[in-house]
Amino acid sequence: MTVIHTLFSTAPARLQLAMDAADHQPDSRPHPPPAPIPPTAAGRSGGHALGSAVRVTSLVTLASRFGGLARDLLVGLMFKDTALGSAFTFAFAIPNLFRRLFGEGALSAAFVPEYTQTHKRDPANADRLASLTLVWLALVTSILTVLGELGLLIALLTLPPDEERFMAITLTMVMLPFMPFICMAAILSGMLQVHGKFGPAASGPLILNAFITGVGLWYVLRGQAATLSAGVIIGIATTLSGLTQVLWFLWLLRPHVGWTRNTAGAREAGRTMLKRFVPVLIGAGTLQLNTFIDLLIASFPIWVGPTIMGVVYPLDDASATILSMTSRIYQFPLGVFGIAVASAVFPLLSRAADAPGEFASVLRRGARLSLFIAVPASIGLVLVRHDATSALVPTFSDVGKARCADVLLGFSLGVWAYALTHVLTRAFYALGDTKTPMRIAIWMVGINVALNLTLIWPLREAGLAWSTSLCAIAQVLILWRILSRRSSIELDNATLNAILKILLMSGLMAVAVFALALLWPSSPDDRWRVHALRLVASAALGALVYIGAAKALGTPELGWLLTRHRRPNP
Repeated sequence: MTVIHTLFSTAPARLQLAMDAADHQPDSRPHPPPAPIPPTAAGRSGGHALGSAVRVTSLVTLASRFGGLARDLLVGLMFKDTALGSAFTFAFAIPNLFRRLFGEGALSAAFVPEYTQTHKRDPANADRLASLTLVWLALVTSILTVLGELGLLIALLTLPPDEERFMAITLTMVMLPFMPFICMAAILSGMLQVHGKFGPAASGPLILNAFITGVGLWYVLRGQAATLSAGVIIGIATTLSGLTQVLWFLWLLRPHVGWTRNTAGAREAGRTMLKRFVPVLIGAGTLQLNTFIDLLIASFPIWVGPTIMGVVYPLDDASATILSMTSRIYQFPLGVFGIAVASAVFPLLSRAADAPGEFASVLRRGARLSLFIAVPASIGLVLVRHDATSALVPTFSDVGKARCADVLLGFSLGVWAYALTHVLTRAFYALGDTKTPMRIAIWMVGINVALNLTLIWPLREAGLAWSTSLCAIAQVLILWRILSRRSSIELDNATLNAILKILLMSGLMAVAVFALALLWPSSPDDRWRVHALRLVASAALGALVYIGAAKALGTPELGWLLTRHRRPNP
């Protein structure tokens, strides 16, 4: 708790992410215009500011990801690669899909730019906009929850008896109320980011992990077998964690937001936000929709059966939990660093939307930081996939671990694209363009479905991962092409040199990790401890080689991440 408190109390306030104007009421006294900042100085300051925001967000997210890893290990230890594990995975995915689409995704992407600009012009009206948004979000998600519960109850009462389907429906009904709370928490987290509180904004998963891990430990330490009732208790704990996150974020926002019932003045801003919402819902939710479609396809044997039109389905009861547990592994670096860059750059892009030069500079820095972190993560996951799956899903059977490694290979190739897509999509939203990412996303979802249904036959669940990666790579290339042509944002020499250095450093890292694998080969008889030690050794060696190469080549991205940003002297 001391470490977390220190992060919260020191980091965000000291970042000074060009947000001082948003934290103070406007002054009516005349002031002389500020002295211009030389472009090179501005670039350095902006790079360090963005890097500081990424560092703070990443540190807190790293703690939450380790907590999530412990949570997933406990859940895997309880349910293993069984039908109950797949049912729990599917039930947990439903509210999280809404969180990613409504909370962290569409509504947040539509809300944050409008809230940021409104706060710059009129902080009181920004409070009204925040109040209006939160009330309507709570109302809409609550109605959706009630309708969802009724639909599931009807399905439970009318469908033919089936044990696996009964487990999936029951657990979904228990965890569906988590959805309104986690969506509200996501919006409140976005508001904290606008006010420069990046550390506290990333703390929500810590609460979720604490609730689930606490309940899971109680079952594991007592040696009780995993049952449907255990899944129900964990589902209740999940919902309570959502309520706790909402209360925690509301408390943190007290110095910054004055909640009010009088929202009349914010209705115009609210209408602008809603106009962007539907396109953003589709554009920002591509990866989430693709992931959920993957899970639906993998869950087909649970909901329908082992055959489709008399033909044996290529996936089985374990496919959903294999897919889900493996996705946690590739989402670890993505969530810790990739999403951190996008979260940190979004308010900065929103503030610079009316200054093309600064906007381009912020976007280039965001893209460079994203690639600096995500490219070696992609390559590293490919190289350590067997040790990673054996160490992180130890309760799976040997066959299950091998299938996880195949899935991880497919997912790993697209980690850099997943991370960069978040940055580029937010750049469009900061400019007020929500339709372009939507159109691209519609095509990507359609292509993903077609690839899914094609690749599962030769590759089983690994085909779902390959399809997701291929679509993510195509999407990021198209987004960059359109954005660069429309906004005249070119890959300048500094950015091109940075990309070449990142590829070179990643290559050196890959050679070192591959050499370690040759010197310390794996064996089918290796125990969990051996896989874990080899995984840690590979990660440590890869990180040392990559950081050493970055220092030797003098890459500024490393300095952005490691150097604290300070307020310039007046």
